[in-house]
Amino acid sequence: MSFPKREEITVSLGKFNLEAVLATGYAVGLQIIGAIVLFIVGRWLISFVIRLVNAGLKRQSFDPIIAGYIGSALQVLLNIVLVISLLGWFGIQTTTFAGLLAACAFAIGTAWSGLLANFAAGAFIIVLRPFKHGDFISAAGVTGTVDEIGIFATTINTPDNIKTIVGNNKIFSDNIQNYSANPYRRVELTAQLAHEVDPRHAIALLLPELAKIPNVAASPAPEVTVLTFNPMGPVLAVRPCTNNAHYWQVYFDANMLIRNTFVAAKFATPEQPLTIRTSALAAAASS
Repeated sequence: MSFPKREEITVSLGKFNLEAVLATGYAVGLQIIGAIVLFIVGRWLISFVIRLVNAGLKRQSFDPIIAGYIGSALQVLLNIVLVISLLGWFGIQTTTFAGLLAACAFAIGTAWSGLLANFAAGAFIIVLRPFKHGDFISAAGVTGTVDEIGIFATTINTPDNIKTIVGNNKIFSDNIQNYSANPYRRVELTAQLAHEVDPRHAIALLLPELAKIPNVAASPAPEVTVLTFNPMGPVLAVRPCTNNAHYWQVYFDANMLIRNTFVAAKFATPEQPLTIRTSALAAAASS
């Protein structure tokens, strides 16, 4: 029985190792090339999707800050998906990575629940659009003009020019009144008359003059009618309509018009009747 020589065994092992290394290197090389192709194609697709989203947001006249934030958040999310895909391409178990990522997200969400609630509310505000930049609204106890819809909060400038920052969650969980949404807004005023004044005469004087106030809407036409009565006399409801941009101008002009009209007509001044009964006091004094 003859045994192979030592030199023959060494050559055979060397040939075997070389073939295994070449096969492994070829497979790894293909994986690396495939990963590079996947990365390039993935990055191109991400850029393409971001461009489409930004163009869509621009067509919808989204606030540039909000549009930029949405694009950045989407880009980060898609890049995470791309990294997980690359790990899976190399045979790495991505379920563990995904579980770790979910655990981290849960921990961060628990710690930042308030911020995440504001973030989610901001997303709903962007999607549902109950108001937009420049609208005059009342929400979360604040009334003013929307200056900015941020990621976590909305900035509102009040009529007395105070910049107020309100959390989006507080706004979205409360009633929202948008005064700019409709084409006109009704101005609510009252005018007190004395008992001696005929309400029909006062209404006939006010109606044509209200229509002459600048920026008062012709349709619907101004309204003047008896609202209620009190001890001083009838109370008129004076209701011109105008665009929200001219609300305060019409409000103050209509108030001045009521005063000047009543003075020109020489209406009696409304007075609160006051009755003092002195019989009991006189009886007590005489006794």
